[in-house]
Amino acid sequence: MYAIVGGQVMTITNGTIENGVILVKDGKIEALGADLQIPEGYEIIDARGQVVMPGLIDAHSHISLFGEPSVPATADGNEMTHPITAQIRGIDALNPFDPAIPIVREAGFTTLYTGPGSANLVGGTGLAIKLRGRTAEEMAIPGTEAMKMALGENPKRVYGEQKKAPSTRMGVAAVLREALVQAQNYLNKIERAVAEKGDGEPKLPDRDLKLEALGKVLKRELKARIHCHRADDMITAIRVAEEFNLDYSLEHATEGYKIADILAEKGVVCVVGPLLMGPSKHELWEVKLENPGILAKAGVRVVLQADTSSGTRWLPMHAGLAIKHGMPEEEAFKSVTIYSAELIGVSDRVGSLEVGKDADIAIFDGHPFCNMTSCVLTMIDGVVYHNDLCDDDCCCNSDCCCN
Repeated sequence: MYAIVGGQVMTITNGTIENGVILVKDGKIEALGADLQIPEGYEIIDARGQVVMPGLIDAHSHISLFGEPSVPATADGNEMTHPITAQIRGIDALNPFDPAIPIVREAGFTTLYTGPGSANLVGGTGLAIKLRGRTAEEMAIPGTEAMKMALGENPKRVYGEQKKAPSTRMGVAAVLREALVQAQNYLNKIERAVAEKGDGEPKLPDRDLKLEALGKVLKRELKARIHCHRADDMITAIRVAEEFNLDYSLEHATEGYKIADILAEKGVVCVVGPLLMGPSKHELWEVKLENPGILAKAGVRVVLQADTSSGTRWLPMHAGLAIKHGMPEEEAFKSVTIYSAELIGVSDRVGSLEVGKDADIAIFDGHPFCNMTSCVLTMIDGVVYHNDLCDDDCCCNSDCCCN
């Protein structure tokens, strides 16, 4: 049990509490406010002069799938053997001992979404994880799976170089439609078999894991998270998603500023970043630091992401750059907390400091998005995993918050 006292508490959803107190018990936020009585037996964490906020969330990462160090032996994020690999599950490559995890955790991150890369049109499912645990099951947050899809240069290049479809943007859209139609036919066969079974067992089609997974996308049980950089690819993603009534988000949305009004009108969530990409390929030539601000001011829900593994530690500075280049500060804070939590389906547990939510808390010694600020404490589910608050005289025994 902990009492975090004296800090500037940024709840994200209910304002900021100066000289606040947060009580943590049984892994949850028990209470928070300005003048709380601290019960006996609570370990005090002195946060005077510090900023206390929800643990940060990177809603688009490949941590533990593209492992570190980055060598072929740890590169498990792209199954580049077929453009449609919906049956792939990111959890099967999740490495809880990836060296990137403690690095990112010490930067104030408590939850991430990780999954397959963008080599394939349909790359498989990712999931949200807590940054603790020794097995994938301990890390995974159940019910957060979503389907990775990708348009644009990546699948076009990977399969075009193999003289396979797709090799053009027309082919990209066509192959994706074909896969979705096949999945719909598969669902229709199951529905007909169940309807015609009479008194006997239904004669179901042979189980097909690929079509089964895509069927969940069609039934909106899985969100389609669609990688697209160029504005025309974003419009294609919207076109296909609307044709098949998909629940979807646009990932990267690098040229979103060109069509911000359209994205706002359609209520599209854009998962923007990483903001410091160089022009390594044509579709990145027009990346702009102003993009998040333009989108947010147009009314688009913006989630900021880092896309990498240990590089996620720099996401707070990306948020600071977004603010400098026009993103409203409140929107920037929400983009790496509650908006991210809502996107990945965990806002009932994390993303804001509220009574009853998981005690996932980060404490910073300055403005969290300043490049001269450090995260001094990270707590996940009420357990302190990183602590630089203790002074040199701290005993660091078993009762100390350092352990």
